[in-house]
Amino acid sequence: MDMTGKAFLKKLFGRRYERFPRSISLYGIVFWGLHLAAFRIRIAPFILYLMTTTFTAGVMWQALSSRDHAAYMENLIMLPFERKKFIFSYVAALGSYTFFTRTAGLLAVLLAVSLCEVREALGSVLCAANAILMAAAVFSLRKYQAMAGLWMAAVLGGIVGLWDKAWFMLLPVANSVLALFLLQRSDGYCFYLQEKKHKGTEKEYRHGSVWRYLFRYLRTHKNYLANTAILWCVAGVLPLFFRQTESLFAAPLGFAILSLNTPLGILLSCDPALEQAVRFLPDQKKLFCIPYGAFLFLCNLIADSIYLCSLEMQTGGLTLRLAVTAVFFALGSAVGAVLLEWFCPLRGWKIESDLWHHPRKYVVPGGMLLLAGFLSFW
Repeated sequence: MDMTGKAFLKKLFGRRYERFPRSISLYGIVFWGLHLAAFRIRIAPFILYLMTTTFTAGVMWQALSSRDHAAYMENLIMLPFERKKFIFSYVAALGSYTFFTRTAGLLAVLLAVSLCEVREALGSVLCAANAILMAAAVFSLRKYQAMAGLWMAAVLGGIVGLWDKAWFMLLPVANSVLALFLLQRSDGYCFYLQEKKHKGTEKEYRHGSVWRYLFRYLRTHKNYLANTAILWCVAGVLPLFFRQTESLFAAPLGFAILSLNTPLGILLSCDPALEQAVRFLPDQKKLFCIPYGAFLFLCNLIADSIYLCSLEMQTGGLTLRLAVTAVFFALGSAVGAVLLEWFCPLRGWKIESDLWHHPRKYVVPGGMLLLAGFLSFW
């Protein structure tokens, strides 16, 4: 690997690559701990392949889309570079980060608790490698969104329809070769995210507004909006999974699950300049935290409202007590997220994907889940 790849590896894994052995050791402990616990569930191979593919592709896409790379890459592309070496070094560095710090954790859990064979484990690794290369190739083809969408749909359809074939392993291998071919023909500049210049000038306001900032931030970060929209879709279908239980017993669990909106809960952590300004200026603890909490409360309440409407249409039994519980969970999740951001912000992260998948994301939903279990039992 050339100097470009080493530079990105040092940025992602640390100056001495110390993050690599730390991640491998942690996931090894997780694997053996779950394996020795003798807890086993049966996971269909195509579910295993789909989970590995979609999760790995999502993390790789987040790494490629990270705004933190823009300034770092801008300095590199100003220097002379060989196109092919630059592309493959960059993709190899981000792919190594994705696999060894994210996908390895998922595989450690799945392989430890599932009754899978060596062939299925190998297929999962091949699907992960294919997802990394395919995500990079699709990212380089952002101008051809329709073609990229059809390609992704064809691959996912192939996994669902052909997973039980004897020659299934050739599918991720052949698709990886196609992705490598497309990457070879791409340009290194296609991975550089330039700041979009808005036409005209922004309207000037005499007074600042946290709400205005939040909506502008979401407008410029479409992936945050997409994540919120997906969560609202989950709210609509979640009651389908609770049909086997009493609806009133399972309803609080749905509120806890819907509090897992990571992007909106890390707005201070992902913007160090904003955090510095908020902590430096006077009275910002009240002027920022209250509107920020109200914004999170509104987003949580919309998700819970969709969930309640879907629950009423499918099972019935919507009561005033359940509506009050939804408001309570929406408010509790918002307050918990704001307190974590204010007192325990995430620092020292390498790229934005570290924030999205940090274990702290489960603190508030975990607390809400325990509370939901208590309320359901009560």
